[in-house]
Amino acid sequence: MKLYCDTFPTPFGDFSVAVDENGTVVATTFGNEADLRARLASDELLRQPGYAAEARREITGFLRGELREFTVKTVPRGTDFQKRVWSALRHVHYGRTCTYGELAAAVGNPKAARAVGRTNAANPVCPIVPCHRCIGADGSLTGFGFGEAIKQRLLDLESKTR
Repeated sequence: MKLYCDTFPTPFGDFSVAVDENGTVVATTFGNEADLRARLASDELLRQPGYAAEARREITGFLRGELREFTVKTVPRGTDFQKRVWSALRHVHYGRTCTYGELAAAVGNPKAARAVGRTNAANPVCPIVPCHRCIGADGSLTGFGFGEAIKQRLLDLESKTR
């Protein structure tokens, strides 16, 4: 599958996005094109920012605290369980959090908190699917695919602009 990418500066550092020919987001990363390529090991990735213009606009707006809800389309690749978790995460509103256990219950498997955590770590389209809003039952950040410092910054951003 041929994908198109763009890397751009944000208040969180470089951010990269991969989209298909329709501009639908397939993958994102806090990092550069090499980081994005690592997430998409088997896809052909071409640097053509025009395809990703809408995604860039929304992600930049979000990371500046100017956008609260994404409208850009996504096609995250994953198992049925992962897709259910990522879908449920979209219902965790801006500036709010949920626990891994609450999210597990929301997808019909209340004992799957650890599996939800692994699924969040595999989220290919963060922050569009807001896995950063999921925290430990004790309120701890308990990991994040891009590091707890970025997770804290995202939560702080949302609490300040809520």
